[in-house]
Amino acid sequence: MTTDVVVCGAGVGGLASAHALGALGLRVLVVDRQDGPADVPKGEILQPESVRVLDAFGALPAVHAGGAVPVARLAIRDPAGRALLNLDYADLAGDHRQILCTGYPNVLDALTGVLGPGVEVRRGVTVTGVLRDDTGRIAGIRAVRDGRPHDIAARLVVAADGLSSRLRADAGLTARRQAYDHRLVAFDLAGVHVDDEVTAYAGDRGLRLVYPLPGGRCRLYVQVEPDELRGGGDLSDWSAAVLEGTPALAPLADALRAALRTRQILAVHRLRAPRLSTPGLALVGEAAHAVHPMAAQGMNSSLVDAETLAQRVAAAGTDPAALDRALREYHAARLPRLDHTATVSHNASRMLTTTTGLPRVLGRRMMRHTSTNRRLLRITTGNLAGVGVHRLTALDRLHQFGLLPDPRANDRPRQPATESETL
Repeated sequence: MTTDVVVCGAGVGGLASAHALGALGLRVLVVDRQDGPADVPKGEILQPESVRVLDAFGALPAVHAGGAVPVARLAIRDPAGRALLNLDYADLAGDHRQILCTGYPNVLDALTGVLGPGVEVRRGVTVTGVLRDDTGRIAGIRAVRDGRPHDIAARLVVAADGLSSRLRADAGLTARRQAYDHRLVAFDLAGVHVDDEVTAYAGDRGLRLVYPLPGGRCRLYVQVEPDELRGGGDLSDWSAAVLEGTPALAPLADALRAALRTRQILAVHRLRAPRLSTPGLALVGEAAHAVHPMAAQGMNSSLVDAETLAQRVAAAGTDPAALDRALREYHAARLPRLDHTATVSHNASRMLTTTTGLPRVLGRRMMRHTSTNRRLLRITTGNLAGVGVHRLTALDRLHQFGLLPDPRANDRPRQPATESETL
């Protein structure tokens, strides 16, 4: 078959790309190897930049209808619950100054609900590689459905097929993937109430992250060593040690014990593709980039990928030469911002997950001095939120570590013309 665009992957990046490109009047086919969306602990924290894009796509009302919990603060606390650093989202510029916490399927459903009539979703389709024309330009995909091979020709291929993207590899685009030295155990805790904030507890055993979810539930992430829970078995002693090491989690004790058998253990990676496009194909979402989930940037980046790609395609036109120019512009527009996001995410995660040595000492020092500097607090909040992004300077770093007094500590940073200002 032939279509204007084939999107490989029906996650948030894929569905957002399908909506945005379909809204341009293009015929879009979305294919995914899964028969249905998986309920996984990912993409549950929608930063204000995500909320802005979902609002622009018309999907935000459905996200709210799905029970999304608004949160105005991201707090870093010690194990007893004392504040080390509070990031107040009410200080942000623009219309969207809250985090929304919700389940990943809720976001997928909301995006599915705004797909236009020119968008078709086919599941149970395994992508095996790319098609190329006589010039070597990517001109579609090879796929298998119900055991039968299919060639799908398209003027544009969007690879939104995740960390291990087959299309990225077959297109000759490289990516550097690095595993962190720890894992995260995710628990879905029912029947509990937590404060309306995203709370990261920084202790001697690393990160414990808690935030509310719809339906009187909350998510708890616990940092563990790679082989800490190998073999499973009775985890009563392990959970007791977690609660003892982080006394602030005591109200979650019963819910944690009830959820031990349904835990999910997640490997944590960083990934960066130095090129986001090649003639005929664009990388979107985790096929192009992945960061530590602590900073809650994956959803932001995937949605803005889709928005930016569609903006460039709309401006350039849809003949092959124009499309390839749009893809080059997409790469040029997104890569600097993604690199900045990766740096912010890595620094934030390292500050909370490093348990020994100089990085831990420096992380605590940076939190202490940033917490008393209103200017740096607003910049840090904006960088995580994706709203009014500012790159920290070398001088800012000296202020953060308390090596130099900041005469502008109470200044407001320059506000951008729009929430989506790029670097």
